[in-house]
Amino acid sequence: MGADSQSWHLELSYDQWVALPVSGPRPAARYKHAAALFDEKLYITGGSRNGRYLSDFQVFDLRSLTWSTVKLNIEASDAKTNDGIPAQVFPATSGHSMIKWGKRLLLIAGLSKHTTDRMTVRFIDLESYNCGVVETFGKIPVARSGQSVTLFGSKLIMFGGEDWNRRLLNDVNVLDLETMTWTPVETTQAPPTPRFDHAAALHSERYLFIFGGCSHSVFFSDLYVLDLEAMEWSQPQIQGDIVKSRAGHAGVDVGENWFIVGGGDNRSGALETLVINMSKLVVSVVTSVKERDPLASEGISISSALLGGETFLVTFGGYNGKYYNEVFVMKVKPRDSSQPKILQSPAAAAAAASVTAAYALAKSESLDYGEQEDTNAKVITVDTSQQDTALEVNSIKEEMKALESSLIEVTAETAALKTKIDETNGSYAELSKELHSVQGQLANERSRCAKLEAQISELQKMLESLPSLEKEVQALRSEKSAFEGDMEHGGAAQSQRSGGIWKWVAG
Repeated sequence: MGADSQSWHLELSYDQWVALPVSGPRPAARYKHAAALFDEKLYITGGSRNGRYLSDFQVFDLRSLTWSTVKLNIEASDAKTNDGIPAQVFPATSGHSMIKWGKRLLLIAGLSKHTTDRMTVRFIDLESYNCGVVETFGKIPVARSGQSVTLFGSKLIMFGGEDWNRRLLNDVNVLDLETMTWTPVETTQAPPTPRFDHAAALHSERYLFIFGGCSHSVFFSDLYVLDLEAMEWSQPQIQGDIVKSRAGHAGVDVGENWFIVGGGDNRSGALETLVINMSKLVVSVVTSVKERDPLASEGISISSALLGGETFLVTFGGYNGKYYNEVFVMKVKPRDSSQPKILQSPAAAAAAASVTAAYALAKSESLDYGEQEDTNAKVITVDTSQQDTALEVNSIKEEMKALESSLIEVTAETAALKTKIDETNGSYAELSKELHSVQGQLANERSRCAKLEAQISELQKMLESLPSLEKEVQALRSEKSAFEGDMEHGGAAQSQRSGGIWKWVAG
């Protein structure tokens, strides 16, 4: 890139990611943050790093290529959380969603140390930088993270996620932004399996697309569509390049083209940047990166910006063994948008007035479409002769998918149990060695005890013989006393006899 940061976007090639030469300090590297782009500025809030939630609010100017940290003002109000306790405004949060609404950014859901049982919505005013809690009404959904939140007119549509008890969700809830009222939505047809860390996009102001995500053991590469008029789910077949299963990816739509970047499956990151044409239901690879590239990260964010009449994709952050804080951009090449394809799904069929009644009665029929073109439009013709067969096939397919999902989870559980068994066997082997060692020490102690017992037995015998020895000693003492008495008497007599002789001699 040239030295002029104001015109950097003029030098870029189409459909190639480029790291921007950011000036000055950068925010801390992170993932699972929330991002929104407005007026050529990228707003970043929250996220996670090394298990710690972040609460900062950062702004990146796409013209000057500089970051700045904004200190938010806590708005003085009596707003409380949905549990009726005083709210800590703008806490450190991860796994939340951020949507621009007017001059405000709305922050929905996410993980935080200050958790309530029900959903909390916060706001940041982009003019005053005041922030606070939005009071909501209605049937407020359970708190969660890893959900998708999509703007649909004056409503937010939230799908899926994971609650605080790690329960996976596939519910649909709508927040009316004019009344701030939550409403749960009842849908028909088979919904996506419960999941989190997926991506969502709105097409033609009618169809909600859901792509990828994961359960606790399975990563998905499937595509689901919710018809927001009929509130019916479908799983249309997509054509084109093979898609890798992924979660933690990010998506942004540019017209009918939905760009997907990043994500992974806990083993490797997704290297391909995808584009899904939501009208034609065709997926293709835009470009690829090398392994361990910041763009092959989970928890990455993506936004779109219009600079000089060109559309640019902007990414930030992510994690794939390392946390990132780079800003990447890609200039989007204009793509053909002619001849949109009719969605091959029950939801699209519900749009045709000729089959509305049939769908209202059956609620699960799958119709085959024949397309007949004229000069202005495509006419949908419906073949109802194989409806029963198609229904049975769809039912079997759904059962097979459910069984495959169950098999994958059981296989994962079996592998986990095998690992525990191996660990137990290893512990048992160590304990056996220790037992043999203790048994050897015990045998040595028993031998020593046997020797001590023999010595004690000999001492006991000696003790038992002491009385007889004492009697012998006593007898010897008596004999000695008698002998000494005899000696004394004999000595006196001899003394008397000797004295007379000496007396005589002296006389």
